[in-house]
Amino acid sequence: MEYLNSIANIKNGLIVSCQFEPDDPFNNAEYVSLFALSAQMGGASGIRTEGKENIRATKTKVQLPVIGLIQSAYSDGSVLITPDFKDVEEVIEAGADIVALDVTERIRPNGLTGFEFLKRVRVDHPGTLLMADVSTFEEGVQAAELGADLVSTTLSGYTPATLQKGAEGVDFDLLERLADSLVVPVVAEGRILVPDEASHAFELGAYSVVVGAAITRPKVITQMFVHEIQIRTRKNDKEN
Repeated sequence: MEYLNSIANIKNGLIVSCQFEPDDPFNNAEYVSLFALSAQMGGASGIRTEGKENIRATKTKVQLPVIGLIQSAYSDGSVLITPDFKDVEEVIEAGADIVALDVTERIRPNGLTGFEFLKRVRVDHPGTLLMADVSTFEEGVQAAELGADLVSTTLSGYTPATLQKGAEGVDFDLLERLADSLVVPVVAEGRILVPDEASHAFELGAYSVVVGAAITRPKVITQMFVHEIQIRTRKNDKEN
């Protein structure tokens, strides 16, 4: 379906990230695809998922654009999105409509910076829609200049240089700066936990918003509730 290849289909919409940790009982292609189907039924405009099997399974269940990636890690343990050229090929072959790439200044295991990698991928796949996952304003600007079709704030708070952002909640400042400066669509992603935050992201210029853990990770949602309950319980114990 031609419209699946159009960025316009996710404009002003919610993209639901259906990804799970390796030890999560839902970390199974069939379950991932069912989460994606449920998100579609709830009104999502797109799905983001990781791994070729999950991408394939999701494509059989939903009629929405699928943003695909392969998740790996740098030597320091920080997250790496779609690390090498073979991974790009796998994501495309699995049927993803948009390929997400780590476009940060860090050196990948293959010896290329995120910018060099994006430049090569753009040349090798001129007809493929590419989403640049960035962590800083400068990275977003360079990614757009090098041919990214979309820029996402995904990695703010998840790189060594931006770790302090992780404790500050959603990086609305980065989103606003990028939305004000770039011609390509800017996607808000990262630590968006409640509808008000998603709504505010659109007010700041987001083209679309990605929400993951708050929708598709029961373990994480449970942990958030338990954490708040424990804080309140400890506070009441001290007062009594």
